[in-house]
Amino acid sequence: MMYMPDCIKGAIDIMEASPSQIKRHVGYNVAGVSFSASELATEIKKYIPEFKCKYKPDFRQKIADSWPMSIDDSVAQEEWGWKPYHDLTSMTKDMIEKLTKRFSEGS
Repeated sequence: MMYMPDCIKGAIDIMEASPSQIKRHVGYNVAGVSFSASELATEIKKYIPEFKCKYKPDFRQKIADSWPMSIDDSVAQEEWGWKPYHDLTSMTKDMIEKLTKRFSEGS
């Protein structure tokens, strides 16, 4: 999963990179964080202990299962210093904080 703030950070990072760092002009892979539904539920429970999650794989899951388990973003890391800011823990914390604020404001 690519958390949107990391996606935006990646776009800004490559635009701000020195032209001497950009050696490829065909595109770069940038990776986010991989986790299961169970791992995400466990992380959410740290903030909302009563959280319960039932999940049923979508009928298209077989398609997703055929994809690579990870994306190789080593070239972006080497050439212009790409690194996602968020891991599962910080992403969950950020989402919970933002959602809590949004719902407490009545938005």
